[in-house]
Amino acid sequence: MTIAQPPRVGRLRTGRRAPGTAIEPTTETIESIERRVLWLAVRMIHEANLVRSNPDGLKVGGHQASSASMVSILSALYLRWLRPDDLVAIKPHSSPVYHALRYLMGDLDGRWLTELRAFGGLQSYPSRTKDPDRVDFSTGSVGLGAVAPMFAALADQYLRAHLRDEAAAWPDRRFVATVGDAELDEGNVWEAVLEDPLQGLGNVTLLVDLNRQSLDRVVPGIRIRRLEQMFAAAGFQVLSAKYGRLLEAAFAGPGGATLRRRIDDMPNEEYQGLIRRSGAEIRSRVVDGADAADRDDLATALGDTDDGDLPRLLADLGGHDIESLVRVLDQADADRDRPSVVFAYTIKGWMLPFAGDPLNHSAMLTADQVAALAPALGVDADDPWAAFPTGSDESRLLSARGAALRARTHPRTPVAPIVAPDDVDIRIAPKTSTQQVLGDALAALGRVESIGPRIVTASPDVSVSTNLGGWINRVGVFSATEAPVLDDAPRLLRWQPSPSGQHIELGISEMDLFMWLSQFGLTAELFEQPLVPLGTVYDPFIARGLDALIHALYIGSRFILVATPSGVTLSPEGGAHQSSVTPSLGVELPGLHAYEPAFGQEVAWCLLEAIRGVADRGSSGFSTYLRLTTRGVDQGLAAPVRARLGDAEWRRQVLAGGYRLLEPAEVAAEEDVSLPDGAPGITVIAVGAVVPEAIAAVRALVREEVAASLVVVTSADRLHAELAGRRLGAVRDRTDAALPHLATLFPAVSRRQPMVTVLDGASHTLDFLGAAFGAPVVPLGMDRFGQSGTIPDLYAYAGIDVDHIVEAGLLALEL
Repeated sequence: MTIAQPPRVGRLRTGRRAPGTAIEPTTETIESIERRVLWLAVRMIHEANLVRSNPDGLKVGGHQASSASMVSILSALYLRWLRPDDLVAIKPHSSPVYHALRYLMGDLDGRWLTELRAFGGLQSYPSRTKDPDRVDFSTGSVGLGAVAPMFAALADQYLRAHLRDEAAAWPDRRFVATVGDAELDEGNVWEAVLEDPLQGLGNVTLLVDLNRQSLDRVVPGIRIRRLEQMFAAAGFQVLSAKYGRLLEAAFAGPGGATLRRRIDDMPNEEYQGLIRRSGAEIRSRVVDGADAADRDDLATALGDTDDGDLPRLLADLGGHDIESLVRVLDQADADRDRPSVVFAYTIKGWMLPFAGDPLNHSAMLTADQVAALAPALGVDADDPWAAFPTGSDESRLLSARGAALRARTHPRTPVAPIVAPDDVDIRIAPKTSTQQVLGDALAALGRVESIGPRIVTASPDVSVSTNLGGWINRVGVFSATEAPVLDDAPRLLRWQPSPSGQHIELGISEMDLFMWLSQFGLTAELFEQPLVPLGTVYDPFIARGLDALIHALYIGSRFILVATPSGVTLSPEGGAHQSSVTPSLGVELPGLHAYEPAFGQEVAWCLLEAIRGVADRGSSGFSTYLRLTTRGVDQGLAAPVRARLGDAEWRRQVLAGGYRLLEPAEVAAEEDVSLPDGAPGITVIAVGAVVPEAIAAVRALVREEVAASLVVVTSADRLHAELAGRRLGAVRDRTDAALPHLATLFPAVSRRQPMVTVLDGASHTLDFLGAAFGAPVVPLGMDRFGQSGTIPDLYAYAGIDVDHIVEAGLLALEL
């Protein structure tokens, strides 16, 4: 087995010295560490797959080839370039390399190296909440880690603009994303690259591992040129670490310009095939495969290189040359007027037997290959986890860099925690929508000194149609610089961007909204400065950005998502804008409390509860999803519950998941109906905008001498959480203590009677309520695609109008 060794050229020379490098290391020291990092990464993956007990018998995985191509890139960053307050997103498939570096720098106990991809061990992909060493950004869903540092840099810029006195003492942070070139296939990368609020972030660098391979293939053609043009058109400084020192020396010699052009013009497939061939084959293919006019120059350029050295020469790329990498990173850092992208040319599987193989993505070295690799990398296979001897040049450099990177800057004074106010002073109109009340409540909170400055909003070009106008008029739109006044005519909306603004307007990209929420929801953890980020979006388009939303919850971000309008209640807009699956998403996603209030007062309470969830940065904290509508609802319909419970108890029950709005005896008295003894009972359960229909249906059922009651569910999520969190034995006993709020909503005398559930969404969302007590359920909801029309048209079409609810109630009595 031949293991290509990196070139050795004297002492490493770099530009500005990073902290922890008082003694300038030699190239030999850096390369020695690189080899040890590569060994540890490969050995960690080998341990997980072929050594550790594996009762499942399934492949554990770990990406040895993808790790190998990142060894030099991460070594350049952590051994030479980074400063302690810089934040880095690690390419997902290179997590073993990252953990190996952290171990060698003294930040990770060696016991974790045998626990890659084990339960409770090192995660498959870097995780800021689950890995034991420092991880700045959780990555794993490809494409998201590429842009997370951009949105974090925007949050840093926003905080500096709003906290000028405090920010004057803050460190100069840089934000780096290490990205696989195949990740650039993800559309969310380009949505972010084109975002106006992200333009001009000169402290952002995308460092692309350009190994020209994806999971299944060599990326065809010479796509890098198109990528460079696209980034340049988006305002990025485009740089590359393309060739290493051996090739650069060859290019400088006779015929070198022709050799450079020959390699530059070589399609990816041809280059990847060449580096796996013998020196004689390489010489023949490079020279004989060229135009006749170039062959003499190419023969001259390669003439002084023996066949045995040609594979190493051709594979000498800048992404495996620390000096080239640090030099281009310094160049990126020198231009602070725009973000930078650095294309670091690498070989997937660098220094491994399957280097450059098109199918090496999931390939794994055999036990014999691992044993042969150890001496080639200067490691004792019998002591696989050994660090460098104390006092060695490698140990001194690693210790110095580890100590330097741990010396993060903290605020001079403690930051006051966010405290949600007890109430919000708003006037709720007699007939209004939940969306309208949200806008009014937000604008009112902007006047509260203790919380208003902490709130920041964003919207993907729907701020007006989601009713943020009042808020924006109060706080303004954020921009890093004061925008010139180009139109001083009177306007309904104050849209004058400035550094003091608290609203960020994004382009039409739901992925960007959720990435914005994910990073602005982590400012307490990243910068020790908590914010209350609130994003608005049309409810049906949550699905567009669902991956980023799920990831934001996975990484422990805290935010408020307001989705409005929603459902077929958005009647004239047609089926393309009418959501149905989103209510169940609110039930299913961990870390997210979902509310769909029916009345205006409930909106205000839910918003304050959402702020409380954001303020709690511990295990009890949460993000919140508010599903609202534009339908005006008569607020007087809430009078029965307000009279029976009072506002304090009504509020408690709203936040717990729901309340009983109508009781059979009360309705019978109002309808002047005498319910006979033993009248059949039924519980109608309604959510949000369809509560008026449910009220009318309950009254109709009572007139039919059915003892119908109405439960309004404000949070199917909270009720489902109570059910899921109970103990199985308690449910068998049907004890109220096991399900305290469900027991309140469904008293013992009626909890087994039939239920009819109705909501403007997928009907299955509330099915679990029957399971809680073994009651039969007739679910009503929107289970087909909608169309344009009026609310009565669409409710009848969906089967959630008054007549269908009454019919379902009568059917339920026959179950």
